[in-house]
Amino acid sequence: MKKNIVIIDYGMGNLKNVRNAIGSIGYEADISDNYRDIENASHLVLPGVGGFQDAMRTLKQKGLVEPIKDAVNGGKNFLGICLGMQLLFETSEEFGYSEGLAILKGKVVRFDEDKTPLIPHIGWNDIKILKRTNKYPATAGTDDMFFYFLHSYYCLPEEDITVAVCDYYGEFAACVQKDNIFACQFHPEKSHNAGLALLRNFIAG
Repeated sequence: MKKNIVIIDYGMGNLKNVRNAIGSIGYEADISDNYRDIENASHLVLPGVGGFQDAMRTLKQKGLVEPIKDAVNGGKNFLGICLGMQLLFETSEEFGYSEGLAILKGKVVRFDEDKTPLIPHIGWNDIKILKRTNKYPATAGTDDMFFYFLHSYYCLPEEDITVAVCDYYGEFAACVQKDNIFACQFHPEKSHNAGLALLRNFIAG
């Protein structure tokens, strides 16, 4: 079955790097901010690098909020990466209170400076997989692999959707999954073989 993969372009994120990573595992992906492309996609990727407030502002300006929500509610396979993961939640405290897409229940908070001496969290860390059944295929085969992180904020889900955690002066949600939604705080497009394995699992699922 042909995969129609669309990377959502809202002016933020490693769009070409994500497309190149997907291309390296044998799939083609389009970069688009057109709502019809989002409607017609089989797989959607929401990447992100930058600020939460700016990202939400741009999504609204481009008229992408409702198409994204419709796609998720319609059961399309959806991948959120780094900021793209955070945007799926209800609120963020980055540079003040901001509302997100509210597709997932929970909030985005900053690492506690009293407990975390090095902020942002930059570099390679392994993840601990919490859920391993066939219901959670994206992380299959990634045990003991290291992924590349770059972030000062992390997600606090308010529902049981965390499928993997990372330990950085304490554990936080590294991956979440709910139905057709999978999201990761790290950058699979920068994580070499580990990231490619995860992307392959997501697209094949």
